[in-house]
Amino acid sequence: MVKAIGIDSGTKSMDLFGFDDEAGEVIVDAAVDRNRVTENPAIIVDILREVQEEYGKIDAIVGPCGYGIPLKLARETTDEEIALATFISEADVRRRLKIVGLRELMLLLREAEDLNVYFTPGVIHLPTVPEWRKANRIDLGTADKVFTVALAMVKEAERKGIPYSGTNLIAVEVGFAYTSAMAVKNGQIVDGMAGTAGFPGYLGMGFMDGELAYALANSLDDFGKLTLFQGGASYIAGIDPFSISPEEFVKLAKDDGKVEKGYKAMIEAVVKDVFSLLPSTVPESIYISGRFSRIPEFFEDVKRALEDAFESYGFSVEVLKLESRARAKEAAEGSAIIANGIAGGEYRGLVEALRLRESSGSIFDWVKLKERNKLRIFEKLIL
Repeated sequence: MVKAIGIDSGTKSMDLFGFDDEAGEVIVDAAVDRNRVTENPAIIVDILREVQEEYGKIDAIVGPCGYGIPLKLARETTDEEIALATFISEADVRRRLKIVGLRELMLLLREAEDLNVYFTPGVIHLPTVPEWRKANRIDLGTADKVFTVALAMVKEAERKGIPYSGTNLIAVEVGFAYTSAMAVKNGQIVDGMAGTAGFPGYLGMGFMDGELAYALANSLDDFGKLTLFQGGASYIAGIDPFSISPEEFVKLAKDDGKVEKGYKAMIEAVVKDVFSLLPSTVPESIYISGRFSRIPEFFEDVKRALEDAFESYGFSVEVLKLESRARAKEAAEGSAIIANGIAGGEYRGLVEALRLRESSGSIFDWVKLKERNKLRIFEKLIL
């Protein structure tokens, strides 16, 4: 019997999901507004302790950890590892962006000796991704994107009655801020088009034209991280994403020509993310998850766009919504599944297939710049 909890850190909410694999009982399923976590990160620790008091010792908890840390107990992580997983400039620390609250939560989880917390890798830490695909990349997929893949692999294996090693798929997460896609080949993550290094999401523009990055760095007094949360589909549509809900955005796109342009950019971005991964895997299925996947009209539009694109090249692929037993986000259940596997539960084979225990390195290891430029990154960002 293994009791496990996973935590997914999103832009709008931090979600917790946990289950007992013997009883099949859900022991926690909650979403906490991310602003509340930023104000008081201890809220999450308090929830974990309340669940443990009610259900007994939790065998493994997978905590939120930003860009990721090679798999290890939270209590064994160093200050530098936590700083790298949440890297940010001094100016953005003073602004108290949400990532500052995440960093403080990670430090609290490290000190919580009564809780068996693990931090887990992002895509770039995995040995299954060839080194040439890591070159000059940081955001191949944060730790929570690995959670999404974990759930997709479980669903695919159960649906087809195959081992994890037989899964070939692309897992797409369309969140409030970013869109990400991860490629799985023979049960292993082999590539990613993610977040700030993929095509546009709802808030963020995704990867940035190098000339635009140059122009911004030389014209802004402070090129902060908030800039990475701008320029996406909502900006193309000319709407305020914080006053108009994603559901309203989808509806407006049917009647308003300018909003439609942003909507088409977002749909097309999903197709481009997926097609960019085809040299890395031949997917039998594509799983769509995240905030936008819960809007029926959006899911149907993405599904149709992907099916039409594949059909135009003469082959088909199943496009499925990633279903979860959690009211919380799908990645929260994926995180709990990984926690269960780490503790030796029914999903231990999944952790082995993903080779999480062989994860290594740091997010800047594959940056191919002159050494002095890499050193300046550490000087400016590692706090």
